[in-house]
Amino acid sequence: MTKMSKEDFFRLFKNQTYVEQLKEIPQKFNVIHNEETKTSDITIYGVIGTSWWSDSFSASDMDKALNEAGGNDINIHLNSPGGDAFMGIAIYNRLKRHEGKVKVFVDGWACSAASVIAMAADELTMGLGSMIMIHEASNIVWGTKTDMRKEADILDELEEGIIDIYMTKANVSREEIREKVDAETWFSAKKAVEIGFANKAEGAESDDDNITTNSVLDSEQKRKIMNEMKGILKPNNPELEPSPTPTNVDKGNGSFNLLKKWR
Repeated sequence: MTKMSKEDFFRLFKNQTYVEQLKEIPQKFNVIHNEETKTSDITIYGVIGTSWWSDSFSASDMDKALNEAGGNDINIHLNSPGGDAFMGIAIYNRLKRHEGKVKVFVDGWACSAASVIAMAADELTMGLGSMIMIHEASNIVWGTKTDMRKEADILDELEEGIIDIYMTKANVSREEIREKVDAETWFSAKKAVEIGFANKAEGAESDDDNITTNSVLDSEQKRKIMNEMKGILKPNNPELEPSPTPTNVDKGNGSFNLLKKWR
């Protein structure tokens, strides 16, 4: 395995449409603890993992921030093209073990390893226009065919673990998630909610238009609505009810049935 440059990393994206925008995300890891509200706000912008670039942040940074947070609830503001997959997995697991509630807000992008971190949320909110991207595990290998086969085996196992993480949120089959990983799939805020990755999407025109996984009516509400609809549709005037017996009208050589109608 060779050391990967920033340019090499972005060349691994099948869809190059957003690459230039992703490159421009400013590098930022910031932590603010509020003892009055018992919350800690953590900003994660830019590349994940110190193994490639010195200006990235690591799982050690997250571990330190969470140790300082104690039992505080965590609000993570995420905007990242991804980076080191193993670092993303380590951050995911560290967040899952945190005793406080973890909320993640995708401010812009949660691509690649950043999408793994997003899955650690107890509550995941997509910002207006934000996106999640999932894709195949990848690396750059220099060496013999044996070296390449070994690396492919490692990537297969890595990808299975990442799919395990996605399946903690997804409401579709594992095979469907695998297909979306292989194809490199970009989810809008709405699509992220629909597949189960996110709980809600911000920026709807009104509260009634908000997309949320909790918006499905429960059975009691449905029963109440159906009863009300029956009351509206059932005619109160017996004269308006259709006659159960057709009336024969003589038309000379034959007859036809005339049914009383109502609106």
